[in-house]
Amino acid sequence: MLWSTVVIYYAEYYALYAFLQRIGVKCENHFCSILAVEFLLGDDKTEVINRHKDKRIDAQYYMRVDKEEEVSRMLKEAKIFVSMFDEIVSNLSEEEIEVYRIKLKKAA
Repeated sequence: MLWSTVVIYYAEYYALYAFLQRIGVKCENHFCSILAVEFLLGDDKTEVINRHKDKRIDAQYYMRVDKEEEVSRMLKEAKIFVSMFDEIVSNLSEEEIEVYRIKLKKAA
């Protein structure tokens, strides 16, 4: 159960990071990666990963584990999250990629 929370978070993070890579962004900081996606796509796209990040930190660093029902709920949310980002990445047009790049450059 302990590592389930960690694996759930990292599955979500790599799905989110695939979006950044697709638009040509390299970021090695989880907080900044999530913040960039929130800036580009809205906080509704990052709400789940933000909650799960806190759960991952509790499990990985403080050995705090949620009940089995909570981890099961997290897994269901993670499947939806990963699927959503798979769809976003798969359907990005070159025009959308350029718009996202310009938006990030203006914010920097």
